[in-house]
Amino acid sequence: MSTVLYPGSFDPFHLGHLDVVAQAAELFGNVVVAVMHNPDKPSGAFPTAERVKVAQDACAHIQGVTVEAFPGLAVDAARKVGALCIVKGLRTPADFEVEQQMAHTNFAVAAVRTVYVPSDPALSFISSRYIRDIAANGGDISSMVSPATLASIVAAFSPRS
Repeated sequence: MSTVLYPGSFDPFHLGHLDVVAQAAELFGNVVVAVMHNPDKPSGAFPTAERVKVAQDACAHIQGVTVEAFPGLAVDAARKVGALCIVKGLRTPADFEVEQQMAHTNFAVAAVRTVYVPSDPALSFISSRYIRDIAANGGDISSMVSPATLASIVAAFSPRS
């Protein structure tokens, strides 16, 4: 069994993310879900500690999965946990272009390889950004997130009295 790192902002963690975790656990045995902060994205709808808790709850049924928050670079997190590689999910050709550039950069600066897993086609449309937008406007996101994520999102976006 090998350990791999699955990094992301996971803001929020959704069923597409869960699919990648399950595939990585089946292939490699141990997966560290690395909740990261992406400085190119807004600060996020959810604090890091909440994103970690939601991901832990969503992944609790998958053996060999741990969830931790990491500052800085994904390659540093990969080294810290002794990961064989970084795992990324691909939904579309556009994802491949972005992830390929990142994979080449990660290998150039830290000799950390990246392995891609294709998303389940039934989940390939799911995006954290769209989930936040739909939830903020009172839409139903229950088909795109785990019950743990749904509870967190409903609490965050429900009108305050």
